[in-house]
Amino acid sequence: MTIRRQWVWIALIIILHTVGLLGFSIAQFRPVFINLVPWHLLLMFIILAANHQAIGERFFGYALLVILAGFAVEFIGIRWHWPFGNYAYHDTLGPKLWGVPLIIGINWFLLTYSIGVVMQQTRFKSTVARLIFGAMLLVLLDMVVEPAAIKLDYWQWANNHIPFSNFVSWFGVSVLLLWLFEAFKFKKQNQVPLAFLLTEFLFFALHYFIN
Repeated sequence: MTIRRQWVWIALIIILHTVGLLGFSIAQFRPVFINLVPWHLLLMFIILAANHQAIGERFFGYALLVILAGFAVEFIGIRWHWPFGNYAYHDTLGPKLWGVPLIIGINWFLLTYSIGVVMQQTRFKSTVARLIFGAMLLVLLDMVVEPAAIKLDYWQWANNHIPFSNFVSWFGVSVLLLWLFEAFKFKKQNQVPLAFLLTEFLFFALHYFIN
């Protein structure tokens, strides 16, 4: 896909997040936009996948494995309150299976794939360095997402307290999923993930302060 077309998709990502931010900020429209959250995540998945160069069996195998692994770790978290802590999902993220939103695995893919691509574009030659620094960036993003996501009724922590174990576990799970990204040998060229990550960061940061 040409760079010009990728800029069109990047502009669409920015527009969708901007409209979402405005929609969540207006009380009359908020219920409508809450219902759109899982569809928004699914659309982001389609956009990132569509802009991935040289899509093939390895890419789809990697994506499926990450989606299933993401769902599995969330199921463990909901069922046994480990490793993240004691939390529960509300209905904002859509239909659930065993208390876990069906879309959550796609969310893990969106974040780890995007960070993985961005790390490939850095000067880090060491795989270990990319894993550690990428996981640290995901933890930083989670620190921004958590307060806003709670306001948006994505999920709720027991006693309204985000445990430190959540961030430690985010780091560990991120390292594992980023390792899968590195292990699957497919071309990792895509200009859209960086825009997606920056837009996500700004969306949740602005939502927390505006609302």
